[in-house]
Amino acid sequence: MTIRSIPITVIEELDKFKRDSSTLGRNAREASRLIDSCRTDGNLSKGVPLENGGVLRVMTNLGKHPPLPFPTLGKTADSLILATALMLRKEDDTPVVFVTRDTNLRLRADAVGLKAVSYEENTKVEIEEMYSGRKELKVSCEVVDDYLKNRTLDLSRIEELLATTGVEGGELLANQCVNLVDSANPEHEALGRFSREAAAIRPLARSSERAVHGIEARNGEQRIAFDLLLDDSVQIVTLVGKAGTGKTLLAIAAGMQKVATERAYTKLVVARPIMPLGKELGFLPGAVGEKLRPWMAPVFDNLELILKSQDASRRAAQSSSNDGDAKRKRRKRHQSPAEHTNKVIASGLLEVEPLTYIRGRSLPHQFLVIDEAQNLTHHEVKTIITRAGEGTKIVLTGDPYQIDNPFLDSATSGLTIAVERFKGQDVAGHVTLVQGERSELAELGSDLL
Repeated sequence: MTIRSIPITVIEELDKFKRDSSTLGRNAREASRLIDSCRTDGNLSKGVPLENGGVLRVMTNLGKHPPLPFPTLGKTADSLILATALMLRKEDDTPVVFVTRDTNLRLRADAVGLKAVSYEENTKVEIEEMYSGRKELKVSCEVVDDYLKNRTLDLSRIEELLATTGVEGGELLANQCVNLVDSANPEHEALGRFSREAAAIRPLARSSERAVHGIEARNGEQRIAFDLLLDDSVQIVTLVGKAGTGKTLLAIAAGMQKVATERAYTKLVVARPIMPLGKELGFLPGAVGEKLRPWMAPVFDNLELILKSQDASRRAAQSSSNDGDAKRKRRKRHQSPAEHTNKVIASGLLEVEPLTYIRGRSLPHQFLVIDEAQNLTHHEVKTIITRAGEGTKIVLTGDPYQIDNPFLDSATSGLTIAVERFKGQDVAGHVTLVQGERSELAELGSDLL
């Protein structure tokens, strides 16, 4: 019989967070309610039978001195919890598994001979094994030429290629991008996306080859990203990549294209978790909008770049005109990128907000971009996705190697879990961006540091 033991110290720790309005506070309250609901079936100190088997009990008989085989800095909560596990193993002489999300506590438990595991091990996704969203097939020159000519490659031919090339991973997944590479000439290649509905590989949309709201794709990965972002049938897109690969820029450019130009959605909503890098500066002055400005600075930087690029393209097209008066009028009406950004926000086409206020909202017919999603738990990602109303598209962007949340790592981040859970779904698409495009220095820094 499995006995699930909770040290009384854990109950005291839950009590500390019960008034917290954050996700930590909500989880603490929910855990307290679940434990309290078990009291109707018995006494927690003696053990309460659970519906799925086993017994739950709260341990209170910890001795005066924690039997830890190493010195500690006082009776900290972690030390008391660890001591409880050691005492349990000594008294019952049964296998004890120590479960915690605290990495350092797992290390201490392992050091004293306890088997230590992380909570919700089944949700972990090893970053090296994460779905990339792409597959490369080395084929003959004739296959590439035939695909480029007919603009399709049916399923029977794909299965034949997969069998003959010995590609790992078996069948293609819905919306998976395929790179057909000439085995004799690697520079002779073609990109496509697998459509499960059509049972064929189709070329990327031509719109992904042109500038999207002033931003052009600089490599094949960005073309794939634009293809997924601009396809309304793909309702959730995940973009994963290191700093400088263009994740946020591509997502916002596509959102502006779909909202401001095509009018496919009512507004573009950009949100990101409030997670500081380094020491905080304290309270910020001003109203909510002013307080948010520093946190949302990366979003505004990308938006200003998009509007500046779009304005430059428009002026270049207008420069071919010989109408001097019209040119002077256009120059007179010219606005700076910052002014243009404020105008877009004032028009209601763009809304920038922290994720703090997204719970309970319903977001129909909106293009929702969640930036820095690597700092979210999978429960928080679930909360965000369930906010999506009819006709809403969600884009999650982030870098699993830049996680600031102390309770997450690249294997337990909600972003990487979302990538794995949604792969192969007809409404989902993913691409891992590898090639940096911010600058040569940024790319070198990302690789070397």
